[in-house]
Amino acid sequence: MDALATDTLEAARRLVGARLVRGSGPNARIGRIVEVEAYIGRTDMASHARSGPTRRNATMFGPPGHAYVYLVYGMYHCLNVVTEPDNKPAAVLIRAVEPLAGIEEMRLARSERLAARGTGRGRSEATPGSAAAPRPSDARLASGPGLVCVVFSITRADDGVDLCDPASDLRLEQASEGDDLGDDAGENLIVATGPRIGIDYAPEPWLSNAWRFFVPGSPSLSGRNRAHPVIGRKR
Repeated sequence: MDALATDTLEAARRLVGARLVRGSGPNARIGRIVEVEAYIGRTDMASHARSGPTRRNATMFGPPGHAYVYLVYGMYHCLNVVTEPDNKPAAVLIRAVEPLAGIEEMRLARSERLAARGTGRGRSEATPGSAAAPRPSDARLASGPGLVCVVFSITRADDGVDLCDPASDLRLEQASEGDDLGDDAGENLIVATGPRIGIDYAPEPWLSNAWRFFVPGSPSLSGRNRAHPVIGRKR
């Protein structure tokens, strides 16, 4: 995707509607990206790049189109797509994905992860020894940045992967005309914007910048009551 080498805000808008893919063949896990956030440069006080390059954020300073994966709270991985040229640290966080194919594989990955961590109580699925809870709907399987990584089996081992390489096991793809996955990505997709989420530590104007891009009304958006656009237009 050549668009990833340019302006991060435009790249973020273009990533909405693109597909995130893990694997190939009948067991491939495929989802449509419905919510992202942009983090731009060392002046962005909400960005990991604000303090300069470190071992953790080194991928942000590298070539566009690569995966920047980091761990938060020692528990949850988050996937970002690097944008802009080398040494201009910027990335787009993938906040939410709408499942399209490989849904049972996504459920299995999610259940295995929750069971491995022993965190089933109060979550969407039960773990061994915990009370059963209703299964989440298909739409809610990847409705947050941590869940995106869980259902697509993304870890720090994927940091630096070229997401634009069609041979990569983890990759980005554009929807193709005539396929049977039923998503409506394309030039007519409505993309809304609003402030980023969970960056209360950042001062203004970074706190209020409308650098979150999402599909309004999507049932797969992260959290609840977050589909309030500042601007909505066809991209």
